[in-house]
Amino acid sequence: MDPLGRRRFLTSAVLGTTAAGVVGASALGSFAPEAAASPRPALDVGAGELDPNFVEGRIIGITKGLLLVTSSDRSMHRIHLTGATSVWKLRPTTSDAATVGDGLYARGVRMPDGTLAADAVWLNIVNLQVHITSIGRSVLHLDHRGDRIVGHVVAGTTAAVYNSTPAVSDLSLLQVGKHAQVVGAWRPDTNEVDLATVYAAA
Repeated sequence: MDPLGRRRFLTSAVLGTTAAGVVGASALGSFAPEAAASPRPALDVGAGELDPNFVEGRIIGITKGLLLVTSSDRSMHRIHLTGATSVWKLRPTTSDAATVGDGLYARGVRMPDGTLAADAVWLNIVNLQVHITSIGRSVLHLDHRGDRIVGHVVAGTTAAVYNSTPAVSDLSLLQVGKHAQVVGAWRPDTNEVDLATVYAAA
């Protein structure tokens, strides 16, 4: 979808004037968790400038599908969630999953009033390079640059990818002392993460 068409699509979704609400944002770009920290490059953004169509921060208020977000640079943003917005919080979910205090990455299109019409939102997502320090029942103890992280295995959700092979639910090949990459959902204001995917060598 070209940028102009994408803007019209999201504007219609915000205004509620078309059937856009039944179409997921994955039609507009990758919704994979790994895409959260890799927004599509904007052709009209200069080197070193921030992409105006990508927001990171924490939710400080929610009103009728409008998120009020404070970014790490203390700037404020208003983000529209519509039926056209794809939402990830450990797994694909709905906008009702967003709560005050959640961390957030959002990708979308700026509206004339300065708000962001989101086509994809990732809540509390983390993508960490770690070492596995111990393995318990339904939990992985991890070290991330000297910080201890508790990774919770979520039945029916947590999967492992060994040597770039398809994801499986079997975590038995994970080894203490080995390096891994984990994608998951942070439990705000803790050192705990619900694990979505663990990437490791078998």
